[in-house]
Amino acid sequence: MTAALSIAEILDLPALVPLWPTVGKALGLAESTTYQLAAENRLPGDLEVIRLGRRRVVRTIDLHRFFGLLPGNSETAAEATAAVSSEHPTSPDLKAQEASAQ
Repeated sequence: MTAALSIAEILDLPALVPLWPTVGKALGLAESTTYQLAAENRLPGDLEVIRLGRRRVVRTIDLHRFFGLLPGNSETAAEATAAVSSEHPTSPDLKAQEASAQ
C-alpha cells in the first residue's frame, strides 16, 4: 500500500499532475488500481484523465474540487491553507525562527 499525500502536498501541486504516482497516492490507491480505474473512466469524483502522448495527467483543480479544497468552498480549505502556511513560513517568520534558534 502506498502512503497517501497530505492536504498540504496536494495544495502545493502544479497545474497538471501525473496519474501515477500523484493522483493515485492522493486517492490512496495502488498503481494498478489507479490505471485500471482511469482506463474504465471510473476514477472517484469524475476526475478527467487527459492524455498527453503516452502520459496521463489530471488537472490539479479537479483534485482540489474532489477533496473540497477550493478557496472559499469549505472549512477544510481554510484549515488546509493554514496547514500549508505553517509548513511554509513567510520571510518575517523565517527571520523570527532563525533569531529564536540562536
